[in-house]
Amino acid sequence: MHVLIIHQAFASFDEPGGTRHYELARMLVKHGHRVTIIASPVSYITGEASLPPRPAEGLTRSRRADAHPNLRIRRARVYAAHHRSFVHRSLAFLSFMVSAFMLGLEEKDVDVVWGTSPPISQGLSAWLLARLKGAPLLFEVRDLWPKFAVAVGVLRSRLLIGLAEGLERFLYRRADAIIVNSPGFIQHVSERGGRHVVLVPNGADPAMFDPDRDGQRFRARWNVGGKFVALYAGAHGMSNDLERLLQAASLVAGEPIHIVLVGDGKEKPALVLEARRLGLSNVTFAEPVAKREMPEVLAAAGACIAILRPLPEYRTTYPNKVFDYMAAGRPVVLAIEGVIREVVERAQCGVCVEPGNAAALADALRELARDPVRARRMGRNGRRYLEKHFSREAGAATLRNLLKDLVTRNRRPSS
Repeated sequence: MHVLIIHQAFASFDEPGGTRHYELARMLVKHGHRVTIIASPVSYITGEASLPPRPAEGLTRSRRADAHPNLRIRRARVYAAHHRSFVHRSLAFLSFMVSAFMLGLEEKDVDVVWGTSPPISQGLSAWLLARLKGAPLLFEVRDLWPKFAVAVGVLRSRLLIGLAEGLERFLYRRADAIIVNSPGFIQHVSERGGRHVVLVPNGADPAMFDPDRDGQRFRARWNVGGKFVALYAGAHGMSNDLERLLQAASLVAGEPIHIVLVGDGKEKPALVLEARRLGLSNVTFAEPVAKREMPEVLAAAGACIAILRPLPEYRTTYPNKVFDYMAAGRPVVLAIEGVIREVVERAQCGVCVEPGNAAALADALRELARDPVRARRMGRNGRRYLEKHFSREAGAATLRNLLKDLVTRNRRPSS
């Protein structure tokens, strides 16, 4: 089976960002399938070129990173300015939609086209390629777009909202199957025309993480001494409510707690300025790291933070970072309501606080810093729960069965 994935925000282990699709692709290849991924050469986290041109490739139309003979990653040309403004971001999405489609036309013997959203524009490329190649379309919903964009205030034009919602319904109705990464998305997708909706939840590969690592290299780099490190790893965007985390940092100033924010995003420069204005010597902004370094980064933490703005729409999400935290055996400080809170509470792997409440967040950090034995117990609980319920291998098995079913139905002669 040859699976073609269209994914602008794709990241491999050598890049910062979530590697769900790289991990799933590797597991498909492990079971004898062939996977081609068409991705952007620009990091969705940093907005910069994620892979420098290789001497043999030069500044060619696409760049390839062949990790396995049956796993090819093709980098399409894009307008590289998606961190600057909504207009520039839109141009980056549209440029990828066109260039990914052109590269996709070159692929032969495709059995399934797998499109993913956001950005939803690339879903249109996936649909066109699927139809031209006579292959089924597997459409993946990673975020509820445009619903989240409207909620956070990024998308305000009634015309653009209407067009985006129309495209959303168009793709849901024409997909041969839809996968979602959170159970909170199923109702939304089904109500808008999704016919065959399958949950392949976010998770993590426990083999990537060693809960017994101490992360001394990164602790030394951050110069945190013997302090309790509370780590946030991920995007620094409008949705992440990191201003609230800085407020919590000001409330624990003078205590043996140090907050480290690893990552990048459009809001990072403003956050750095705000931390300086508040005089926060207990906050370190660290550069994003490749996924293969994340196990040691998380090992340097006493607790890990997941936070989103207090919007009802975010009650539906399964953030990737929470599962990485659990796999690393670190307790979670969760400032998100909804389905992910249910996971943390069932696993007994962290402290849940009200989103938007800096004082409650500061109290949670104090609670774990003062009781390291309890913190370690929570971390072990999370690791065990992830191994049982959210391992990447289990998600890959569900995906393989779905792909096999799609290909079998597509090859079956019509009566």
